[in-house]
Amino acid sequence: MNELVIVGAGGFARETAQAAADSGGFKLLGHLDDNPALHGVEVDGVPVLGGCDLVHELPAAQVVICVGNPRDYAARARLADRLGLPEDRYATVVHPTAAVSATSEVGPGSVLFAHCVLTAAVRVGAHVAVMPQVVLTHDDVVEDFATLTSGVRLGGSARLERGAYVGSGALIREGTTIGAWSLIGMGSAVLGDVPPGEVWVGSPARRLRAADAPALDQLAARAHDAAPHALGGPVT
Repeated sequence: MNELVIVGAGGFARETAQAAADSGGFKLLGHLDDNPALHGVEVDGVPVLGGCDLVHELPAAQVVICVGNPRDYAARARLADRLGLPEDRYATVVHPTAAVSATSEVGPGSVLFAHCVLTAAVRVGAHVAVMPQVVLTHDDVVEDFATLTSGVRLGGSARLERGAYVGSGALIREGTTIGAWSLIGMGSAVLGDVPPGEVWVGSPARRLRAADAPALDQLAARAHDAAPHALGGPVT
């Protein structure tokens, strides 16, 4: 049985602790959280061992990062960058009632909660949160650090780019792309592509505004990393 530590001690982390216990595949050592008021206390019977950097003192334990909310859904990406752990340190937590087809794949650090479904050839990246009763249908692609909250439905061949956040009960039309670090409001019906770094709401969904600063910062950092390293053009 693999030892596991959960980075975070809020709602997402507590739900992950329950999913890990239900799966029967982990020995949960505890939570790590940077709030010193939580250190030494128990959350739902699970101890908070200390700050997030304590993960480096527990080299035998696998890790999942379980932080973030609609006001700052870039928090997981920032923590992953800060901790700098190799990919093989990250666990994948799948609730036993989740239905994951043999042709689908789920990346390290991702969490799949109860009664979610991956039907055929679905690809879920790293550090993705898939909340209860989410349905991902054939050939969907969900990139790293995306969040799908309860009851989301994706039509076939849809794509959520890096860090996209989809609110509860939202419906995404087949073949549609949700751009990196964009947010879809709960209950929305998305019928066409959403550009990166925007907030869309409604049925049919329409642009409301730009995403908040933490998400836009991640989008800008990614664009900077992808830019040519020399003024004269790409390095050859």
